[in-house]
Amino acid sequence: MDMLDFEVTDLYFEEVLSEEAEKCIDQAAENYGQSDSEISLMRAYFLEPEHPMVLVALYRYFYYQHRLQDALIVAKRVLRIYSLKLKFPNDWNELSEVYLKKHCKNTMTQVRFYLLTLKGAAYLELRLGEEKKAVSRLKKILELDSNDRLGAKILLDVAVYKDLKSVI
Repeated sequence: MDMLDFEVTDLYFEEVLSEEAEKCIDQAAENYGQSDSEISLMRAYFLEPEHPMVLVALYRYFYYQHRLQDALIVAKRVLRIYSLKLKFPNDWNELSEVYLKKHCKNTMTQVRFYLLTLKGAAYLELRLGEEKKAVSRLKKILELDSNDRLGAKILLDVAVYKDLKSVI
């Protein structure tokens, strides 16, 4: 399935965000590097715990703070939320190209966001030494994204190389 062959709709950053949560995100950006930055993000999270903009802000904050385990928690939360939103099977391993073509014609932008989150989780798992989990996520993405529009193959190649290197 070509992950660029769809009509763009429902971009995560276009979802309506409460004014207070938006102010919290802006304040966190303004105060980045200071202790109250995280407090502002957590306040935004408590106000809008399932809003993708809030979750992306949290993910990026933790990632750039090198708090990879916390970023992975956020990525997994996004996967759960979008799995429910898209009515995916409980286990992402059960996703198939046939399923996406049949059930997700009008939500491909959200499917793409989900798959990019899956890739982000795989990247974090690679960094955290959880290669087997990462490889299974990356293989699933490549199974669904036959033209590798999301760039999962290069990460898979790195994981396989890293695994081979440890054996040698």
